[in-house]
Parts: sequence; structure tokens; C-alpha cells
Amino acid sequence: MQVSSMHFKARVGEKLADARLQQNLKKLSTKWVAGRASAITELDDFEATRVDAIERRDRALANLDAWIEHFERTALARGATVLFAETPAEASRLVVEIARKHGVKKVTKSKSMVSEEMALNRAFEAAGIVPVETDLGEYILQINDNEPPSHIVAPVVHKSKDEVSDLFAKVHHRPRLTDIPQMTREAREVLRPHFLSSDMGVSGGNFLVAETGSVAIFTNEGNEGMCTTLAPVHVVVTGIEKVVATLNDLAAIARLLPRSATGQSISNYFSILTGPRGAGELDGPEHMYFVLVDGGRSALLGGEFEPMLRCVRCGACMNHCPVYQKIGGHAYGWVYPGPMGSVLTPSYVGLDKALDLPQAATMCGECEVVCPMKIPLPGLLRKLREKQLDRGLRPWTERLGLAIWRFVAMRPALYRPMVRVASRVLKLASGRKRRLRWLPGAKGWTTQRDLIVSGGPTFKERWARRQRR
Repeated sequence: MQVSSMHFKARVGEKLADARLQQNLKKLSTKWVAGRASAITELDDFEATRVDAIERRDRALANLDAWIEHFERTALARGATVLFAETPAEASRLVVEIARKHGVKKVTKSKSMVSEEMALNRAFEAAGIVPVETDLGEYILQINDNEPPSHIVAPVVHKSKDEVSDLFAKVHHRPRLTDIPQMTREAREVLRPHFLSSDMGVSGGNFLVAETGSVAIFTNEGNEGMCTTLAPVHVVVTGIEKVVATLNDLAAIARLLPRSATGQSISNYFSILTGPRGAGELDGPEHMYFVLVDGGRSALLGGEFEPMLRCVRCGACMNHCPVYQKIGGHAYGWVYPGPMGSVLTPSYVGLDKALDLPQAATMCGECEVVCPMKIPLPGLLRKLREKQLDRGLRPWTERLGLAIWRFVAMRPALYRPMVRVASRVLKLASGRKRRLRWLPGAKGWTTQRDLIVSGGPTFKERWARRQRR
């Protein structure tokens, strides 16, 4: 997937003007937000559960190299092959080599955000191999000119039922359906022959279990099972940070992931896959491979951005983000949107290639509140903003404005009278309604909303009155 995060501002304008997108994005607050709020009440002590899971993730990350080696040994002992890739491009090359080794002509894919990092479908097509997305959302995007996903859990959340109905009628050459169960049946009927004729299945991995050499996968459609057990070759592509030490660690995190992602107590399908098919087993692949991708992850270890490696890709941060709720995922320009993407994209592809993403937040803190791993996303975004200023990556006007603000704010004798003057000017300009529809230097704010002006005295004035009383 090509990085286009430098065009964030232009994309935002397009998305805000898209009335259909605005209507579709309302599903986030009506479904995902309310679902999570209800699901976490099922736990006797949600906070204790969260703290326990975080401690388990942190223990694995603190000794990640050792746990990766442990995973490699146990996976090899169960008959799997483990390969490592420093970059997403190298990972794509390894997967294509596996396909060529086994004479693969068609690949069925289960949803994987790491495969999006790898641009794996393009690599398959360049090698003359046909990739077929089998997650319903990813399939819809693939037949719609390989459109990228806009959400890491619900990749097609930006589309309406009517849009999908039109697309199915056009591509499948069947009568247009509008009943969702009938539409999903139609998709199953189209995909079933691909499952049966696939030479290789590719899946992501929510977690890798070092204790058993297994991959754990959470899904809601069942397509993952068809990808990983019917084809003679199964390839798992995932990040190196997904290793957990034991099955008990996995169980602790599994209590949080579905609740945070889709508001479910447990996913419809949960698989723990260990090695290729053994003697006497009725299903499973003949060959199993793990391709573990670094892609900038190891650079975060031991640094101020290491908490991002705890991320379980639940999408709760974007579901609750007021910015994402208005613009969707495509505006962010790479694989990971929302608050987590605003940190991951600059960290993985370079801060200079994603200048606006650290600014794409209101700093309301909701993302940190709902994150099951308590990742301090607002604080990390603030650190990225500081790095941009230190490296001179922000516009000179912004840097000058902040320098002036800093100079004034550090001199109370200058700051106080300026605040009083500014307060009175804003009150006069806002009129009786106390609203500003236009403000010099704040066009980006006032083109979308009015600026509310306080009608009362300043804090300093209130404090002085209190002291006199």
C-alpha cells in the first residue's frame, strides 16, 4: 500500500464534503461505541483484567528477542518453517518465493493488516499468482478496484448497503439484492469455489504463542478456517511484536480484544493453529510457514514509543476518535488510521512522510481511556509534535507563533495584560451570541465550526475577586 499521508489535509476536505461517507460513519457511534461500553460490563473487574493483560504484554516485550527465539524453536519442533523479514518488501518477496516453491497459482487470503503493509496482493499479481480476499469486507474492496481498507476491523465501514448491492450486481452479474443475509450468501457462493481450488492460504496472526509454537486468530466469518485448513500450504504473516509467552497470557488478552473491537464477549471464530497436518489428522495444511515482519517495530523497543507495541489492533481508539468519526480511514493515507495510525505511520515510514498525522487529534484523551492496553496515545502524539518542531518540520509560521507564545507565556507581567486585552477584543467581536464565525489565523477551525467565546471574566479576574472577598 502506497504511503500518501503527506496529502492528509487535502483528503480531509474531500471526506468532510462527502455526505454519503458522513452518513456511513455514524455506524461507529451507534454500533461499535455502544457495543464496547456494554461488553466490558460483563467482566467482574474490567480494570483489573486490563492491568493483568498489560503486565503480560509488557513482560513479553521486555524480553522479546528471547521469546521470539523460543517461539521459533517450538514452531520448528511442530513441523513449521519460521522466516524473518526486516522490511515489508522483504516479507512479500519471501511469501512469493514460498508460493513459487510449491507451484501456487491461486491464493486465498484471510484479513491481515500486515499483508497491507507488505502490499502482498500486488506482489502476487506481479508474479502471476491470483490473490483472492475472503474476508467479506476485504473482498468487497478487492472487487471495487482494489480499494484500500478504511478500518482495521471493519474495512468497509465507509460504504453503505446500497453501494455494496450495486457493486455485487455489477461484478457478479446477478440480480441486485438488498437483503443482507441474501447478499452474504451470494458472496459465499462466489467464494466457495476459490476455497476449494486454492493452492495456498495466507492469514494474519493476532498473536503467536511461544509456549506452543502456535498462531491465534480471531475472526467473525469463518473464512479463516477455510483459508488455513483446505489449501495444502498455509502462510502466516504477522509482526514480531505479536509474540506472547504462554497460553495463559493469550487467554488474558482474549478477554479484552473482542469486547474492545466489536463489542462481543468472544469472536464467532477463534483458532489456535499449531504446525502442519500430522499423521492421522483429518484437516490442516501439508506445509506451514511463519513470516515474521519487523518493519520498524524493533526500533521502538526500549524507547519512548515502545507502548505502541502493546497494541492489539482492536480499533477502539479510532471508533471513539472525533477526528476519525468525521473523516474515516482513507484520509490518513496508509495502512493504519485513527490515533494509533497517527503514531504508527510516522514511526514506521518516517516522520517526514506523515507531517500532518500527529496533528490529526483533538487531544481529548478518549483514545487512551478506551484502549484495552492503556497506550498513552495523546502523550505519544505530543512527543511526535515535539520531534517535528525540533527537526524544523513544521511551517515557519507555526514555529514563529509557538516561539512568540512561549516568550509571552513565560513572562507573567506581559502575559496577563495581553490576556485581558485579547479577552475584551474577542467579546466585542463575537457580539451578543458569543460566537465567532471567522477568526484570523484560525481558518481551519472556523470554516467547520463557530468559536465559542466566554462571556464572563478571565480566571485571573475571578481569582482576584475571590481574594478580595
